[in-house]
Amino acid sequence: MNWAIFSIFISILSFLVAGYFYYWIAKLPNPNTKLNKLGSLIRKGSFAFLKKEYSILIIFVGIVSLLILLFFPSPIWESNDIFENISMVISFILGSILSALSGAIGISIATIANVKTALLAKKGIAQAFTCGFRGGAVMGMAVVGTSLFGAASLYLLTNNPNIVLAFSFGASSLALFAKAGGGIFTKTADIAADLTGKVELGIPEDDPRNPAVIADNVGDNVGDVAGMGADLFDSNIAAIAATMVIALPLGEINMLFCFCALGLLSSMIGVFSSRIVGNRTPSKSLNNGTYLTCIIFVALTLLATYYCGFHLRIWCAAMIGMLIGVIIGITSNYFTGDSKTPVKRVAESCKNGSAFTVLSGISYGLLSSLPALIGIGFAALISYKLCDPIGEGYAILGISMSAIGMLSIVGMIISNDAYGPIVDNARGIAEMGNLGDDVIQVADELDSAGNTTKAITKGFAIGAAGLTVISLLAAFSEIVSTQLGEPLNFDIMNPTVFFGALVGVTIPAVFSALLIFGVNKNSQKLVKEIHRQFEEIPGLKEGNVEPEYKKCIDIATVGAIKELIPAGVIAIIATLLVGFIGGVHAIGGFLTGNILSGLLLAMLMSNAGGLWDNAKKYIEAGHCGGKGSSAHKAAVIGDTIGDPFKDTAGPSINTQITVVSLVSSLSASLFLLYSIF
Repeated sequence: MNWAIFSIFISILSFLVAGYFYYWIAKLPNPNTKLNKLGSLIRKGSFAFLKKEYSILIIFVGIVSLLILLFFPSPIWESNDIFENISMVISFILGSILSALSGAIGISIATIANVKTALLAKKGIAQAFTCGFRGGAVMGMAVVGTSLFGAASLYLLTNNPNIVLAFSFGASSLALFAKAGGGIFTKTADIAADLTGKVELGIPEDDPRNPAVIADNVGDNVGDVAGMGADLFDSNIAAIAATMVIALPLGEINMLFCFCALGLLSSMIGVFSSRIVGNRTPSKSLNNGTYLTCIIFVALTLLATYYCGFHLRIWCAAMIGMLIGVIIGITSNYFTGDSKTPVKRVAESCKNGSAFTVLSGISYGLLSSLPALIGIGFAALISYKLCDPIGEGYAILGISMSAIGMLSIVGMIISNDAYGPIVDNARGIAEMGNLGDDVIQVADELDSAGNTTKAITKGFAIGAAGLTVISLLAAFSEIVSTQLGEPLNFDIMNPTVFFGALVGVTIPAVFSALLIFGVNKNSQKLVKEIHRQFEEIPGLKEGNVEPEYKKCIDIATVGAIKELIPAGVIAIIATLLVGFIGGVHAIGGFLTGNILSGLLLAMLMSNAGGLWDNAKKYIEAGHCGGKGSSAHKAAVIGDTIGDPFKDTAGPSINTQITVVSLVSSLSASLFLLYSIF
């Protein structure tokens, strides 16, 4: 059986499922004029940002396309096959377009589902949950279906893994800027709205008097929907591309597409089963859907392994990856869940001031990196040892298939993740639309589950990125070894390897600093604008007139677009400089250092940020003094620090380490030809 063709069939089926959910949500009644107006403001603001962001990124894609044509996989004037350079350009552009399209699809449905979910909350939690989750499932099915369809089609057309690497680079580079830009926008608005609203004026989170409240809701879409979707799109296609480089010489490409297709099929079954029945809570319904997806995937792949004659050891490696992904999600939930000990202890520390809030949050964030990084290392080690006896090259394939196993249920993971910002928006719309305390309470329960889910999916995304980039490092080594005719070893005592490692360690820190600087700078501008409106618009504080929402959206948009380019470009340029200075050995060290420090910082910032956010919500629920208390004000400060940690820098590092790994693999021939040392 040709599993690549089957993958295309399953991808098309996922598009039909996404289309069905989109149509189902769009046809739900929406009679509330005020809610329609609020939803329209959020939708227009989201697409205005996306339009400006993509207009800048088109220039980036054009420049990189020209460079690929001239230099990749080898300089065009030295190439024996110019068509390969052209094919890589086309593949890169296709990956960029599909990554951008996945973000646009996610925003399109999220900005419809948020209003419909708010309205359905009047009828009860079950119907509102179904609407919010199916909105997220549109994103999940479209993103995974698109990445699998693209990879399978390019493989069938070219049988060249380099072409798929170029496709992955297009998707990853767009994801890098989408996540960074969306993250800067959303946290610019969130921080400014919190500091001026909650801290200064003591008004509720989504009070319509706050000029930044619509920008905050727009940010949920451009950061958490489009950005996170692009991030997991990038991880999925990068894992497929890296595994293809390793699997193709071993003749195991069929197993790769088999597992990817069955993972997407399992996710489709899982999203249809996720609903509130009886006394289930939203969190339990989301978790049950994820666990069911995992069980179905295990059963289907085991049957396929038996009947198609695949190696059972490789199946075990994939299952280890999936299991570790679930465990990383559970540990992230422990450190960030509002019912867990770390959140309660941080909330207690808030009573003693913001300094103790920050210290305790950072400490737990550092602790949270231990189980996740050990899990990634354990998955790589066991997968390697399991598959090594099969034959030469299979040990590395085991690690790659472990990454595929972890990403097997990514359709369900993205659905869960996109559910979060949809119900978050629904909660804000319910408050701004004056739907009443009962509706807001239902929306709060949905939002609470969404916050927990987002913490779990961020941990999962970091874990998936970890195994993916280990696979990409192996793919880089495979490409170089093939061209050298001998194995490539990275001896840390080699000065060029050590030089590369030191530079690689610093890049995630510099990248994160630039993104947080961007949030800091733009938030201050937005705070000034909010102050101006409260001072100059008569009756705004009393709620007699509507704020100038659009001005806040424009400030956040312009600032985010301005700040997103430097961080991403520096990461790419640093990779090329290290390669041209120290050659492939320096790049080996560079990638190793970049991966290790990147995973540590990503886990620290994502979990510390989620911890502060839920400590604030725990206090707002009436604990430790409740809203308006000194503990609450300290918690808001902690949440403000955590915002760019968890939603800007932390999750963007995943994509950064993937992008530099892909740049290294694509540039391997150039580094062999041209390097100083």
